[in-house]
Amino acid sequence: MPEHNPVRAAEAAEVADLRALAAAMAAESERYLATVTEVAAGAHPDAAMSLLLLAVADLSAAGARLGAVVDVVPPERFEPDDGTEPDTDPLRLGLANLLEGLDEYREVPDPLVDNVSVTATLSADLAEVAHALRQGLQHHRAGNDVEALWWWQFSYLSNWGDRAASALRTLLSVLSHVRLDVPADVAADAEFDALHAEID
Repeated sequence: MPEHNPVRAAEAAEVADLRALAAAMAAESERYLATVTEVAAGAHPDAAMSLLLLAVADLSAAGARLGAVVDVVPPERFEPDDGTEPDTDPLRLGLANLLEGLDEYREVPDPLVDNVSVTATLSADLAEVAHALRQGLQHHRAGNDVEALWWWQFSYLSNWGDRAASALRTLLSVLSHVRLDVPADVAADAEFDALHAEID
C-alpha cells in the first residue's frame, strides 16, 4: 500500500481547486460573451440594457472571487501562444451603434488618487472586458487551465474588473433614469393606483 504523503495530497487538492475555479470562470466568460454578442447584434432591443446589466453583474461576481483568492502562479514564466489575439472591434462598434446617445459617460479613473473626471464609453468598456475574457478562454481551451486562471486574475485586477465596475454603475444609472424619471402626474397616478390596490 503506497505511503500517504500529506504534502503531495495538499498540492493535488490545490490544483483541483484551481482547475474548478478555472472551469467556473470559463463558463461565466462564455455566458458574458454570448449575451454581449447577441445584444450587440440587435437580437434583444427591448431588453438590451437589462441583459447587459445582468451579464456584467454576474461576471463581476465571478471576478470578485478571482480578486479574493491568492495570486495564481503559472508553471511557465512566459505566456504561451494559444492563438491569435481576439479582435473585439466588431463587438465594440455594434455596441456603440446600439447605445448611441447613451454610450458616453463621465468617471473618475481611480477614486483613491484622481480628482478629475474623464470621458468613457460603455461600448469600449464592454468590449475591453470581452477581449480579456477571450484571451483567457484561448488558454483554457488549449488545456492551460492555470495559465488561463492567471490571465483572468491578472487582467481582472489590472483592467477588466475596473471596466466592468464602471460599466455596471453606468448601466444601473441608465436603467434608474428610464424607470424613475417620469412626470410628476404619472408618478402620482401610479402611487394612487397602488394605494387603492392595497386597500382593495
